[in-house]
Amino acid sequence: MTTSPNRGWIVTFAGLGINLALGVLYTWSMFKGAIEREFGWKGSQLNDPYALCCLVFAFAMILAGRCQDKFGPRLTATIGGVLVGAGMVLISQTDRYGLWLLGFGVLVGAGIGFGYSSATPPALKWFPPSKTGLIAGLVVAGFGLAPVYLAPLSQFLLAHYKLQNSMLIFGIAFVVIVCGLAQLLVNPPAGYVAATAAGTAPKPAPAGMTPSQILRTPGFWLLWVIYFIGAGAGLMVIGSISGMAKQSMGHAAFVAVAIMAIGNAGGRIAAGTLSDKIGRRWTLFLVLVIQAVLMFIAIPVTASKEMAAVVIVLLAALIGANYGANLALFPSFTKDLWGLKTFGMNYGVLFTAWGVGGLVLPRLQQTLTAQSGGSYQSSFITAGVLLLIGGALTFLIKPPHHELQPAPAKT
Repeated sequence: MTTSPNRGWIVTFAGLGINLALGVLYTWSMFKGAIEREFGWKGSQLNDPYALCCLVFAFAMILAGRCQDKFGPRLTATIGGVLVGAGMVLISQTDRYGLWLLGFGVLVGAGIGFGYSSATPPALKWFPPSKTGLIAGLVVAGFGLAPVYLAPLSQFLLAHYKLQNSMLIFGIAFVVIVCGLAQLLVNPPAGYVAATAAGTAPKPAPAGMTPSQILRTPGFWLLWVIYFIGAGAGLMVIGSISGMAKQSMGHAAFVAVAIMAIGNAGGRIAAGTLSDKIGRRWTLFLVLVIQAVLMFIAIPVTASKEMAAVVIVLLAALIGANYGANLALFPSFTKDLWGLKTFGMNYGVLFTAWGVGGLVLPRLQQTLTAQSGGSYQSSFITAGVLLLIGGALTFLIKPPHHELQPAPAKT
């Protein structure tokens, strides 16, 4: 059965819109100052709700993926919108640390996991394998691009409505936006075959594998380690780019953060598209090696107080782009290697690498920076070395079995 792919584009951009809303996670730094002023929180209290949200987000992807595979993307994304909205409304009514952990850390984190996990799978099912990278990149680009509009919007709301009213506004808006767009997420009908380029036969689909099966393969753990390195090393820098930029750019440091967000989104689309042309493994290798080189270049750039702002902004954009590339490539690997039947849960299990990497390596960066008296040099060296190791490990990734079959002879 073959139908028009127009519905697929609707599903793709609905997923992108959902991720644009869920990207509120990346604006936590905007809330920290207001929390400190209005609640008097200090030290780790200012970061704990965000850190817990990241961890819950990553591990909620497993349950959310199961829900997506069994009940479909519409219900799963709707649950995500309700959870995010409920969490934001809860924290809008209290200044208690424990309730912020529950509201932002647990409810918002779980809601992001449910929304994020349901956005990509239905979009991929509407398109042929030759567009897997492009579609995955487009859908997840929304999450990376979110700070471009959420950062100034948050600043405006905090200035005019204070912290708790701002959280209430966000909560109501996210329920409406995410739950509304969720109704557009539909899987193609049974028997649907995505149209391919004229004269091109569709590739055979990989055999569907369950999470219990992929966990017993060395290939899964290899990808997990590479994802841990690629995402974690990127987050080491992304979480501190504002502080780094302030050393050279002063109050204009927010420009570097915004440009990095644009690079983050653009890198997802660019890497996904490139991987459709030259292959996932070579694209991932290039991403990791280029990111390593950028880490070493960043050492003199961020250490200088007289470095031109354009250099810092360009560096931030490239680092953001290479980090974002991971978020497009690993969903594509998941589809290529293990099929779409249980894609949601399979990617949820693999996505734990992002959560663990985002917890471990930024904490390592904080420790190294503190030990070196505020210098980022040791953090960049550590990240660069890890990325080179990740790049070397890509040569151990085996292509999908269905790609190893010889092409049928022409008649």
